[in-house]
Amino acid sequence: MRPLLLLLATLLLAGCASAPKFTVDDGRKVDEPLLAGMRAYGAGERLIRPAIARSAALQDRDCDKQWELPFAVATSAGWSPDDRVAWVRALQVDERLTVIAVTQDSPLPMGTRLNRIGAQASDDGERLLEWLAEARDAGRPFHVGTAAGQDALVAPFEVCRGYTRFAPPNTPQLQDYHWLLSLHPLALTEAEPTPDEALWLVLWTQGLSEEGGARMKTYHYAIKIAGTLYNLATLASGVKAAAMAADAALSAAKNAAANVASDILRQQLIEQGKALAAQRIRDGLADAAQQISRQQVLNLMQAAAANRGSLGGISRIAATVFERADAWAFARMAALGAPPLAGFTLHQKLVERSLYANAFLFDADRLAALNKLAAARGFEAEVTAILGGFRADTLLAEIGAMPLASVQARFSFDSADDPGAGRFSRGLVDAMLELPTESAPRKK
Repeated sequence: MRPLLLLLATLLLAGCASAPKFTVDDGRKVDEPLLAGMRAYGAGERLIRPAIARSAALQDRDCDKQWELPFAVATSAGWSPDDRVAWVRALQVDERLTVIAVTQDSPLPMGTRLNRIGAQASDDGERLLEWLAEARDAGRPFHVGTAAGQDALVAPFEVCRGYTRFAPPNTPQLQDYHWLLSLHPLALTEAEPTPDEALWLVLWTQGLSEEGGARMKTYHYAIKIAGTLYNLATLASGVKAAAMAADAALSAAKNAAANVASDILRQQLIEQGKALAAQRIRDGLADAAQQISRQQVLNLMQAAAANRGSLGGISRIAATVFERADAWAFARMAALGAPPLAGFTLHQKLVERSLYANAFLFDADRLAALNKLAAARGFEAEVTAILGGFRADTLLAEIGAMPLASVQARFSFDSADDPGAGRFSRGLVDAMLELPTESAPRKK
């Protein structure tokens, strides 16, 4: 009997030893929208990481600086068991810190799992994130270790201030604009931006910081960065704590009046589309398709204006300098030898896909202002061609003749509808500057 018991104990221990230490995809059902968000999040990181490296070539002496890394990372630490399986299925990410995007010069390939930053080792992805942020911000080369037992030397590089990141996968529509970090909605990846359009996205975000930083700081200035949730989000905006904060911020925003404006806008667009189609059928115009296309463009540009007007907190102040960010990016694209009209081509892709809830589908004012810069460089004909044959000044005139009632008033510092003092009233990024890494956010 005793030998039999020993055999059973041995088999039991062997079974326990063979159980996976980290999450694997066991084929279970997962949240499909969240899975799609994770895949889009990975696509976004792969899109912007090389563009961020390209922006370093500016070496702009006049801009404030931040440190970046030649790779992006993610971890499923802190997520529920089902969601951890989704991370594996979407991006092959488990609880360990995993590389999900790289630059051409990255010392680490895609899929590398880190377990050491400098002399500090751990399998806890969130703890490694903290150490990685500290090492990056020191601005000096440092060593990392991988789960495969390899050592690599990582060299941070300097770029103009204004981290470009994407919304967490559980809140794909979130957008937040801050002088330190901007979070863009995941739907931008649906436009399949080219590398040059990705560079425009990065330079525009940096330009927003450079051109609007002083104005945003006047509204609210937080100086603590180390040890805050913000610092983790600069490396991985999909980290669980940031995702929870994003969810709370989005819930708070749904109670704001801006969402009422969005609902009004949506209904306006539907009604305008129905009325226009009926009119074209009655008139029997041969160019009905082209005219409907023009109206769709006008509607989407109005929607972009409404989106800009509906932003709250620090994002609302940022929205007052979107034109300046456009001009900043336009000049820097040329300085880097990249196509300066990439902003127009990205805008047109977003128009064609009806993706207006972001900062890159221009409203009429922005389109007209940027078109003037392009015309001064001799690009007016090219811009008209990119816009499907529509002239920017003509679109502005037509929209000016049919103003949208649901667009909010312009921001002023003594505005009666100031967002107040709630945790997320100034936006997600600003709230993360006040949330320690070890605490979960509380909804307000």
